[in-house]
Order: sequence, then structure tokens, then C-alpha cells
Amino acid sequence: METRSPKGRRSAESAIYEYVETTWAPTLSPAGSSSPSKPTRKSSRAYSKGFHYSFPARPGHLTPLALTPHPEPQLLRLRPSSLRTQEISHLLTGVFRNLYSAEVIGEDVSTNLIKARGSENARHEEFVDELQQIRELYKQRLDEVEMLERHIIQARARSLAEKERAMTQAKVQVLEDLVKLPPVKTVFRWCIDSQLLQKHHLICPEDYYSDTVPFCSAPKAIFLPGCSKLTFSCEKRSVPKKELNKKLEVSCKQQLVKFEDELDHTVDSLSWDSTPKVKQRARETVKKTSLAKNKNWMNHLRVPQRQLERLLLARMESRNQFLKNPRFFPPNTPYGGKSLVFPPKKPAQRGEFQSVEPEESCTEAPVFLAKPSIGFFTDYEIGSVYEMVIALQNTTSTSRYLRVLPPSTPHFSLGLGMFPGKGGMVAPGMTCQYIVQFVPDCLGDFDDFILVETQSAHTLLIPLQARRPPPVLTLSPVLDCGYCLIGGVKLTRFICKNVGFSVGKFCIMPKKSWPPPSIRAVATFGFVEQLPFGILPSVFELAPGYATLVEVLFYPRSLGKAEQTFIIVCDNCQTQELVIVGTGQLVALDLIYISGEKSQPEPGELTDLTAQHFIRFEPENLLSTARKQLIIRNATHVELAFHWQIVKPNLQPLMPGETYSMDSIKYHPDRETAFSIVPQKGVLSPHTDHEFILSFSPHEPRDFHSVLQMVLEDVPEPVSSEAESLEDSAYCVDDVIVLEIEVKGSVEPFQVVLEPYALIIPGESYIGINVKKDFKMWNNSKSPIRYMWGKISDCHIIEVEPCTGVIEPSEVGDFELNFTGGVPGPTSHDLLCEIKDSPSPVVLHIEAAFKGPVLFINVSALQFGLLRLGQKATISVEIHNISQLPGRWHMKESPVCLEERLEDVSPFDIEPSSGQLHPLRECRVDITLEALHCQRLQTVLELQVENGAWSYLPVYAEVQKPHVYLQSSQVEVSNLYLGVPRRAAVTLINGTLLPTRFLWGKLLGQQANFCTVTVSPRRGLLGPSKECQIKLELTTHTQEELTDLALPCHVSGMKKPLVLGISGKPKGLQVAITISMDGSDSSTQQWPGHLNELCLDFGSTVPLRTRVNCQLILTNCSPIQTPFTLKFEYFGSSPNSLSKKSSLPDMPPALLKTMRIQEHLARRERLDFMESMLSHGKGAAFFPHVSEGMLGAYQQLSIDITACANMWGEYWDSLICTVGDLPPAVIPVHMAVVGCPISSLRTTYYTTDQFQKEPVIRFGTQVSGGDTVTRTLRLNNSSPCDIRLDWETYAPEDKEDRLVELLVFYGPPFPLRDQAGHELLCPETPGGVASGPGEPVEGGFSASGRAAEKFISVILQEHEGVASDHPYCVSPKQVVPAGGSSIIYVSFTPMVLSPHILHKVECTAYALGFMSLDDKVEREIPGKRRRLQDFAVGPLRLDLHGYVRLAQLSVELDCDSGMEFRCQASDLIPEQPCSGVLSELVTTRQVKLTNTTEIPHYFQLLVSRPFFVSQDGASRSQRAPGPGRKQACEEETASSGKQLVLRPQENMLVSGGRGGEGVRSPRLDGTHSHVPMSTSTSHTHSLTSHAPLPRVCALAKVSPWLDSGVSSLPLVAGQQEPAKDVVAFRVSPNSGLLEARPTNAPPNSITLQVYFTARSSELYESTLVVEGVLGEAACTLRLRGQGSYDERYMLPHQL
Repeated sequence: METRSPKGRRSAESAIYEYVETTWAPTLSPAGSSSPSKPTRKSSRAYSKGFHYSFPARPGHLTPLALTPHPEPQLLRLRPSSLRTQEISHLLTGVFRNLYSAEVIGEDVSTNLIKARGSENARHEEFVDELQQIRELYKQRLDEVEMLERHIIQARARSLAEKERAMTQAKVQVLEDLVKLPPVKTVFRWCIDSQLLQKHHLICPEDYYSDTVPFCSAPKAIFLPGCSKLTFSCEKRSVPKKELNKKLEVSCKQQLVKFEDELDHTVDSLSWDSTPKVKQRARETVKKTSLAKNKNWMNHLRVPQRQLERLLLARMESRNQFLKNPRFFPPNTPYGGKSLVFPPKKPAQRGEFQSVEPEESCTEAPVFLAKPSIGFFTDYEIGSVYEMVIALQNTTSTSRYLRVLPPSTPHFSLGLGMFPGKGGMVAPGMTCQYIVQFVPDCLGDFDDFILVETQSAHTLLIPLQARRPPPVLTLSPVLDCGYCLIGGVKLTRFICKNVGFSVGKFCIMPKKSWPPPSIRAVATFGFVEQLPFGILPSVFELAPGYATLVEVLFYPRSLGKAEQTFIIVCDNCQTQELVIVGTGQLVALDLIYISGEKSQPEPGELTDLTAQHFIRFEPENLLSTARKQLIIRNATHVELAFHWQIVKPNLQPLMPGETYSMDSIKYHPDRETAFSIVPQKGVLSPHTDHEFILSFSPHEPRDFHSVLQMVLEDVPEPVSSEAESLEDSAYCVDDVIVLEIEVKGSVEPFQVVLEPYALIIPGESYIGINVKKDFKMWNNSKSPIRYMWGKISDCHIIEVEPCTGVIEPSEVGDFELNFTGGVPGPTSHDLLCEIKDSPSPVVLHIEAAFKGPVLFINVSALQFGLLRLGQKATISVEIHNISQLPGRWHMKESPVCLEERLEDVSPFDIEPSSGQLHPLRECRVDITLEALHCQRLQTVLELQVENGAWSYLPVYAEVQKPHVYLQSSQVEVSNLYLGVPRRAAVTLINGTLLPTRFLWGKLLGQQANFCTVTVSPRRGLLGPSKECQIKLELTTHTQEELTDLALPCHVSGMKKPLVLGISGKPKGLQVAITISMDGSDSSTQQWPGHLNELCLDFGSTVPLRTRVNCQLILTNCSPIQTPFTLKFEYFGSSPNSLSKKSSLPDMPPALLKTMRIQEHLARRERLDFMESMLSHGKGAAFFPHVSEGMLGAYQQLSIDITACANMWGEYWDSLICTVGDLPPAVIPVHMAVVGCPISSLRTTYYTTDQFQKEPVIRFGTQVSGGDTVTRTLRLNNSSPCDIRLDWETYAPEDKEDRLVELLVFYGPPFPLRDQAGHELLCPETPGGVASGPGEPVEGGFSASGRAAEKFISVILQEHEGVASDHPYCVSPKQVVPAGGSSIIYVSFTPMVLSPHILHKVECTAYALGFMSLDDKVEREIPGKRRRLQDFAVGPLRLDLHGYVRLAQLSVELDCDSGMEFRCQASDLIPEQPCSGVLSELVTTRQVKLTNTTEIPHYFQLLVSRPFFVSQDGASRSQRAPGPGRKQACEEETASSGKQLVLRPQENMLVSGGRGGEGVRSPRLDGTHSHVPMSTSTSHTHSLTSHAPLPRVCALAKVSPWLDSGVSSLPLVAGQQEPAKDVVAFRVSPNSGLLEARPTNAPPNSITLQVYFTARSSELYESTLVVEGVLGEAACTLRLRGQGSYDERYMLPHQL
């Protein structure tokens, strides 16, 4: 680590100390210590570590550390050697000694305490927890200090490296430093992390640097240190070396320029541009004659050789010493003479400055000098002739000849020369003159030259130039008109100034018109148009220094950049292209920023139809202002004038997908809006973001909703691109709304909360004492509030300090309430605080109680009791003063009580009535009452205390005389009915305290004879102030209103009796009828009254044989009991239908109680009840469960009415209801029955559905092309009518293009037919066709017997299927008798499927039985019933379902190889090989056939020879020795002999075999077995047979080589030799069996022994042949042997 300098260490220490002191200020104590092991002079890290160890001291009783002995005294710290150091640790050590230097809790002690934690002392554990937290914080601070120190060191190192690099670079650029100052600025501020230093409260470079930090560093250029730059005074007083060198060079050049000026003194001022060329040519001449830079060629020759060569050259030159003609030599040469202009070169003197440019060579000195050197013409005009004299001066000292060649162009011509002498020779220094003529034909530039040939090697060229100073225009070659809106016009002016030296005329034309036939043809006085541009003027003339304005009119018609090229033609034949560029744009404004949160409309909230943006302000307080910043970008490059307008929103609820109409869009200015935006109007700069401030300042408490529209002013309308000129285009401008912003804002009241909201001063305070109470007021509003508290000073003084002020938002104000009581007693006030701009003030509720002198009376009330009229009574009371204040009092009766009694003078006499009572004293007061009249006196005596609480003394007295009265003198008896007693109650009250007797008299009045009254009790004693309830029972015998009845009551002690009036209106019988249907509202009608609105409707879709119930409710609204009867007019059933009970089945009682039996019995009981109701055979029945009875008083009787039907149709009937003497009520009854009475189910099964759901007739799965399957179905007719069914079968069809069917019938849709299907004539058909020739004509027939009129019926019904009799068919079509049954037959003919259909095919259809009634009476009875038929009634539907599939058997083989018979030829070898080879071999395989379908299969197994099939099976291998079987034909078929059947999901084991005949058929391949089915379907299976033959190779050992390696080989060995050698060779064994070659093993072999018996010494030869019995190829072995008599052995090749 780099050693820190003392200054850096002090700054780091001070920074760390400041950081630690700031952080640990709450917990540090002045005393601290450090470890004794630390050195005296610490680094910053040691100092910070020691400082962090300074924990606050703890009392000794809190920790056991206090018991440890004190450490030894620490050594004093030495004083730092530097006087500038800020370290004062030595001072603290010297003052506090061990308190500063010693450790309180060391690191080891802390670690041990943390590790050994777990004490039972809770305070000790708490101390250890805090210690651990402090240790962790201490380590964290140490890490931070170390990190800071490392960072500062690294920053200083980087700063130092950068400083050295900059110094090195400065030394390279500045060779010599004039001053020794710091060369570069410090970069320490760029290397240090200021945020890190500020985070740890350290001084950062930003604290002492005022300049701002750039966002990024600038690119590094050549840096010149500031110290190397000269100051102003230094620059004035010092001359650098470079300036000296420059002055020297300038002085040398001036000498050379003077010499050149002498040569050019004849040049005219117009030839200003030829001087540089002459100088350049002179420099090139000097450069050519200069010596070669490489002088090494001088050293090529050796010195002797070079001297010899020079000697020979000098000798040769010495021989040619004759006078040479200087005319043929250049001037300034040894033989050419001297030049009169250019002096010869003089040797340079020592010390003189050598010219930088080399002098011209003497060979380049000119012979003739032209004056002027360039022929220059200017300011010429067309048609004039200009002449110029050119003089040629001989600059040599010799007379010379010259020849001048004329110019080549016709504009220049050369005249005859004028020589000074004859012969064309020019003497030295003399001149000859030539006249050059110039004839211009235009004002352009002309160039030519004159060649002067002399005796010099170089030709003198005199350039001829005609230059008229061209007019120079300041017009740019590209005129950018900028941007313009499409359809608009932009006029751009460009200053065109002629800065040249001549007048010019100019013409502007389109490029497509160049070159023109003539200038006049294209010159116009107006705009030069080339859409979309136009230029004015087209022709103008400018003198030098003058300017004109060129106006360019830009009229864009399309979007994008437009560019056109014009040609500016000058009269000096110069042209210049002028490109005019402009860009057409459309208005494009973007709202790119809205301050605050994004606003979205609430779901279902109505918004403006055309607004593009939505802004919602937060609720604001009244007269407060909320602002939002809007940034709108002008995306175009055109200035746009705008203004804002605020309109009301267009609100219209739209359905999803609905669009609004432009006619509904209205713009009404919003005059009462609370929104404003600034700036209100102005100009949008091109392609600039503009800031707008949207303000919301509500001025009244409501919601504000407006739309801000930015209107662009004078926006042009787009024009058509077909316009050919500017005149054809119409220019129209209008104001356009380009931006609509919908704004919403709401107003909320000021949220001001008082804490507390009410001040209740507890207890009672004495008057005159100021009570203070503090409270707060919170401003929870979004804006500051200005408040002003009110003041109350009428009887109490209430005020708040401070009374006025301002409270900022979310701030609280503290207030003090001053309450001074002026009047004793509790008081409640509402102190108002006015909030500026708030409609309602803030109310502070104040409650307090004040008291003055307290006086009270020793009694709570005065009871005078019962007094007679004129009697006096006196009672004494005492008044006590319990307060410490004297109290003045005054007692009197309350004026309020006097006013209530309407008296002016009080009946009380009070002695004394007033006085003053000293503190804690008492006085006696006598109160006297005189009874002047009868009354119940209840009054109050007031004890008025000055400035004190008043006391009130209630006084009670009763002054009476006898008085009895009725509570109500008139009784109206309500609900009074004829002949029904009605009770009423009467109250008799004794108004005095005296007991009184009473007696009721007889009924009086004109109607007393029609009424009877009974009073209970009739007489009695009425106690003091008692009430007696008298019960009256009134019975009336007339229905007239009772108005003249009176009942007297005699009271003892009263002069006049009491009279009770009786009135009432008697009523008769009233009955209400209510019909209640299931699932419908009830209808009630009063009876007698209008009963025509009642209707008993059982519904329009009542299913057959279903009970439909309703309730008829009879309500007796009177207390009169009366009889009633109910009766149906036509369809009524017998009343004893409910009495018929079905007999119980014969079964045990316990079984009868089971749930299933109970349900069965209940179902049977319901069926028997319906059968009983419908026994009359009318098809429908109505039955009231209660047909007659007695309706009691106020009784509500509910009668169930049941309706059912067993035949479809619409039924009408009438219910006659008779109640008492009321007229009979006739209630119409209606019921429409739907359903089919014919069903294939049992008669005990009924459904409540509208259409009978018949079970599906399923035919299962049938084999394709099989026989027809027929199902028998019995149809039961439960109705009392004969019904004819006409069956039609349909195949379902689902086509989108066929929805309905239109059926047209000529005649009846389903006429009556005979058994053969022929139509019969029925007299009851709608056409009226008679069934026979002798029957009378009815219906549509006339008496004359003319033919029946046919009618056409059209039926429109839903399309479901196509009528088809295949594959289903229903027969026959006949009449189902009433209450009987018939049988129909439904047949299914399976279709034939194609062989490639593998899955079963579903066949669905349905049959509809259309019902007809042949009896006209059964069809309709007018007014009672009506039954529809044919298509008008729902048919009987039978769903038909079946499957068709191909016959299929599953074949499962007993081995994986299938039906492939692999036989070996060795299998024909019997067990005894000597017996011969078998002629036939039988091999079998077992096949398992499984029927996986749902239908039985009938089949046969057919195979071809030599294969056979056997159902009973055979052995796997049969060997049948003997001759082979004869095969009649190779393709002969063998079968099992009979047809087999396989039931569904069953299997069968079949054995298949192959009978082989010898080895004639080694392989049978491609033979198939056929399984013919009963439905002419067959399955084919391949059978293959292989019979490999073995191969035998005869060696010394015979081994069989077999192809398959699984067969055995019988061998027969024999020898072939002459007869004489029969006994010479012998083989043993001569026959045998060679086993097959095992798998993965070498071939088997057998050893044959060959015996040789030599009969003589002759040579014996023989052949051994090994043959196989299966016809294999034979193997031969040649045998050779020779006998020997001497037993000598010889090799075979030696024999």
C-alpha cells in the first residue's frame, strides 16, 4: 500500500472523524479509550478503529465487568511533530488518562460474552444482544472506512498517473518551459466518487469546485499547457525565434521581388493574373538548370584517370581557337554575349544571405521580351474592334531575327510588324511592334496566343485574353423554399446582388425550355411557372453593386419533397442551373406528454365522441388551482397559428360497434368552464415542442366537463393535382380543429378537521373566571386555507387565539380557546370559523357549566292533598345556602303556570317572599294555599337566585266536586251484519275522588223496535277517579242504516243523565271466488258482482292421462253461514270417483309398508281415479273434490278441481257455482290436451311430456347384405276413439340450405285405404266423397250427385329428413281400435357395404304415424270439444336404429411364423432308416378364429391341396409309411365338410395341415386359405411350405452340410470297381444316419473305415460312392492300393 502523506493522512482522519461523530452523536460519551497495543502515532485506520471501540460506559451494578480490576495506567501519547496537525489525542490522553486510552469492553471480552450467552438473567441477555448489535455495526463501519480509504488511495493514484501523463505530453509539445508552474489541472475530482463521499458525510470536490460537471468528456486535442502560453505583457516585450527567422526570410524575398518587378515593369495593370505564371515559369527554368543533387558521379573515375581525361579535353578545345557567332549562343554564356536585362551571376560574398530560390540559369535568359507580356482586352462590346500594340525588345547584345505566328481564332488578328531597321533584324535593345486586333461577337471570354520564334532554343509565347468581368450573382444555386402546407402558398424572397464588375441581363426559364428558340419566346413578365414553383421576375438587369428581390412562389399539391430546376441565362452566354426545393407537408400535431398520472375513463362513463385524449383532474378545493403540463409537438416544419377554444362535450351513449353520426356533433362554447390553458393563442414553431399549462380552477361546487380544442388558423385546403398552372388552382383557407382534449374535474370541499371536534369543559366553573382550552385544526385539503375565528360576547366571552391565519396543506394549526362565563348554568355554543372561499364555516361545539351562589329547598315537592272548595292550607319549607357566596333570592309562583291556568293572581301566600342568605346559612318560609274553585292544581314555585341556579318546587293540590262522564258519547258499531250480534265497548269515567253509582236505562229512538241491546254491567259503583268498561251487544234485524238510537245512563249526584248515541250500517252476505292455478297468479272476484272475468283455464298443453289441478277458493267475507254447490255442465264426472278405492294386494302387511310398495299403490290409486273420472268416454273430465257443503262465517274454503283427458283436443265447459241465496255463478272452463294416446308401452306407463317419447327400436348390428330383420311392435290405444295411423318412414338429413318443407295435397293428406292400399271414398272426408254408390251424398255433394269437389291443402313444416322405405319399412297401416291394441311390423334390410369400409356404419331413421279420426262426431262437438288430425296433431314417432358392418373374424396363430409350414427332407426318414423313406408326411398348425363382432358368423374353411382343414384337430406330425396318396388335381379344394357357426365374442380352434408326398414338392408358396362367410364374404390367409434338401460333402470324414441345419441325413456307401476287385476294398459301416449340423457349431461328421485287402501285388483301383436316400448329389472317393510281398511301403506317387 502506498504511504500516505501527512497532509493526506490528516484530511482522511478528519473526514473519518467527522463521519463517525455525526453518526454516533446520540450514543458517544466524551471519555473513551483505545487499545494499549496500538502505537502512539496512528494512521487513519487505527484512529477510526480506536474511536469505534469507545462504547458508552455502563453502571457497575448492570454488568459483572465492574468486578474486574482496573487496567494499568496507559502511557501518555507523544505530541505530534507537525504543528499543523489536527490530532488532539495526546491532549485527551493527558487530561482523561485511562478514561480515554483504556478499553471499556475489548474485542476478546465481547467475543466471549456473545459466545457464552444463555444466562437466566434477562437483563444480561438484553445487554449481550445490544453488544452484539453494536459489534456488528462496528464491523460494518470499519469495512466502510477501509473501503473509503482504499477508494481515496486509488483515486489519488489515478490522478497522479494522469498528471504525469499530461506533463509528459506538455514537455513533448513545448520544448522549453519558460516558467515553472503546475502544468496541468488536477483530475482528482474525476477519479473520486463524490456520491460515495457525500453518503458518508465527507468533503467532496463539489464542495470547493463551483463549475458544473459536463455530461461527457470532450475529445482530447493538442493540449498546450497554460504555463507555456504567453501573457499579454510578455507578448509585447518578447520576440520569439520564429519571428526572427520570418523577418530574415521576408527581407530575402523582398530583394528577389524587386528584381522580378524590374522584369515586369512593362506589364499593364490589366495583366494582373499573368504575373504568377511568369514567376512560376521562371522558377521552373531555374529548377531545370540547377545542378544535380547527386554528385557521386564525380567520384566514378579515379584521380589519375580523371586528370588524364581533363587534359585530353583541354587539348582538343585548344585546337579549335576561332571566333564564334554569339547569335547562335544563349546570352550570358561565354560565346553568346551578355543579356541586357539579366546580368551575369556574380560570386556571393562571404557573410551575405544566400537566396532561398536558385538563380536562373544563363541558358534560360530570354532573347526577346514582350511588352506587354499578355495581350489582355476588357470592357468590350459586341460589334466593336479593339487594337493593342505588342512590342518585342531584343534583350541581348547581338542583333537577332524573329518570326511571329498569328493567332488561330477569328476573333484575334495580327497586323504587319514595324521594325527599326531593314531586313527584319532587331538590334540590341531595340523593339519591333505588332498590332493585335480583337473583334468580339459576344460578351464571352476569348483565349488565344502568338508564337515568336527566335534563334533561341525556346519559343516565346504571348497569350491573348479577352476578359470582360462577368456579373457575379449572390444567388445560391439551390433555393430552399422550406416547408409549406399542402394547398397553401408560400412566398420566399431571395436577395440577388451583382457583386461583379459589369452589368448583366438575366433571364430565368424552366430547364425543360432550354435551349429556347429565342429568348423572347420564353421571357415573360409574370411568374415563371414550373409547378409547384413560380419565380418572379423572369427577366431582370443588374448593375454592379445593385440587388433585386427574387420571389419564389411555392404551392405544394402533394406530400413530400418537391424539386424543380430552372436555368438562369446571362447575356454573356453563361448559364447556371437554379434548383428550387420545397417540401409539402400536412398538419401533424402530437400530444407527447401529460404531467401526472395517466387518466382513463371509468367503465360505462360517457365521454366526448370526438376527443382524442382524456385528462382527469384530481378533486380540487373551491377557488384552488390545479395545473398540468402539456407538451404538444409540431411535427411539421411550418409555423402554425393557433388558438384554443373550450366547448361543451358531445355525450351520446353508443352500443358496442355503433358509430356516431357527424350530424350529432355540436360545438357550443362552454361559458361556465373552470378550465383554462395558456398560452391561449400563438404560433407553433416548426418542428418544436411547445409547453402548455392546463389549469383547473373551480368556482362553484359541481363537476366540470369540457373539451379543449386546438384550432389552427388559416389552414389551406388540399388542392387537386390536376391543375396545370397556378392560376387554375383555387386557394382556400379555413380554421381547422386538429386536437381535442377532454378534461374532467370535480370539486371537493375543504377538508378541515378539528381535533377535538367539540370542547366540553368538565365540571362547573364559577362565573367571571377565564377557562383556557387547547385544540388543533388540521388542513387535509389540497390547498392552503385562510381562516378567521368568530367571537361571542353577549353573556359569555368566547374567543380563539390566534383568530386569523393561514394553514398550509396537510399542516395543523394550534389554537387556544378562552372562555369566560358571565351567566351561571350549563351553556352550549357553536363557535364559527370562516374559511375563505368555503361555502360553509367550520363549527366548534363548546359546552361548559358555570355556577354562582347555590341555594336549595329542603323538600322536593309540596303536597296539599285533596281540598274542598274554599279551604286554606299552610306548609313551611327551609332554604339553605351551601355555597361560599352570599345569595339574593326571591320565591313566587311560576308565571308560566299562571298563564296556563289563565289566572292573574296566584293563590299562594309566601312569607317572606325574598331576602339575602349569607354563605352556609338557612331561613324558613311559610306557604299558604286558598282553594277558590274546583281544579287539579299542579304548579311550580320558583326560587330565583341572582347569578345562581334557580330552584323549582312543585306544588300539588286537588280541589273537586262530584263529576261522571262518558269517554265517548257516540258509538258506531262497525261490521254490523243482519241477525249477527255485534259487540262494542263504552268507557264510563269518574272525574272526581268521590265514589258514584250509575244505572243504564232502556233503548230509545225510532229504530229501537228493530234492535236489541244488552248492557253489561247494567248498574254499579264507580270509585274515585276510576273508569268502568261497559260492554254493549247490538243485534239488528234490518239492513237500514241506524241513525236514531240512544241509551241513557243515570248517575247519582248529577242532575242530568248521560246519553250514549248508537249508529251503524248492517250488511248482508258477501262471498269472494278465487281461482288459483299452478304456476300462475290468482284471480279474485267479489260475489255478488262482476264474475265474467273469471275463467278456469287448465292450460293449452295439457299432456294426456295427466292430472291437472287447480284450486277454487270460496271466501265468506261476512259472518253469515251459508250452503254452496259446484257442478260441471258437460264434462263433469260422478261424485263417487273418490270413493272408489282399489283393493290391496294379497301380501304381508310388513311388505305393504315398504316405500316401493307404497309408491306403487299410490300410483295405482291415481290411475284408478283417472279411469273412474274418464269412464263416461267423452275424452276429458273435470272433477271437484268438494261439490257441496256449508260455508261458515268468515271461512275460506279451498276446493281442488282436477282435470284429466285420455284423448287429444280442445275442450270447453262451464262450472256452475251456487252459494246461498246469491245468484248462480257460471265460470267458463277451458283445457287443451296434447299428446298421442297410442303407445307401445304398457297402459300403466304415462308421461307428462307434450309428445310421447317412444323407446328406440334397435336392430343391433347386422351383416352387410344380410337378410331382412323384422321387429314386432304392439300399439296400445288408451283413448275412447278409433284412431287411424298412416305410417311414413324418414331418413334424417342435415342440410343448411333446406330448412322447411312445403307440402301440397290434392284431397285429404291421408285418405282411407283398403288392405291393398287403394284409396276409399269416405263420406266424412272434407271433400265429401261417398264410400259407396248407393249411399247419400254429404258435405260437398249436391242432390244431383255431381262429382265431389277436390280441395288443395298446403302445409309448411320444418325439414327433418327425406321420406324413404329403405332400409326401414313399417307395415301394415290400419286403424287402432278404441281401448284396444294392434300389431305392426318394422323391418330392417341391411345394405351392402364396399369392402374397403372397415368400421360399422350407423343406420338411423324414424317413422311417423299420423293420426286421423274417421268419425265426425269424435272430431268436433260445437262449443264443447274440437280435435285436429293429420299434420295438425303431433304424430307418433318411432326412432329406428341399427348398424351394418362387414363380416369379420380374428385369426390368431399358434406361432409367430404364421401359416408357413417348414419341413425338412430328413423328416421323411423313419426311425428305422433301413425300412425306406416315407411317402407322405402330415404337418398341422392350429388357428384360433374369434368373432369380435356382435353378430354370429356362418362360414366354411376352404383350402387347396396339399393343405387340409380339420376342426377336431390332428397331431403335429404324422408319418404314414406306404405309398403316397393320389392327388386328383392340384387346385382341388378341401374343406371341413360342413358350415361352421361362430357366436358373438366366441372363438373356435381349427387345425390346418399339409400333406407332403415325398420330396417332389420342395416348396409350395402363394397358396391361400379361404374362409367363406354366410354372407358371401371371404377371408384369405396365405399358406407357405418349405422343404429344404441337405448337402453332403464326402471327405476323409463325411459331414452333412445342410442349408437349414435342422435335418438328419441317411447315407449309403458303395464302391464301384471291376469284378475282380470286389473283395479288395470294403467300407464299414456301409450305411448310417448323419445328424444335422447344430446351430452355431461345426458340421457333424462320421468316420468311415475303408479296408484294403491286397490279393496280389497288382495295383487295385476303385471308387467309393456316398449316396443320400433323399436324392442328394453323390460324393465319390477314388481308392487305389497295391499289394507287396516284402512288406515294403511305397508312396502313392511312386507306384
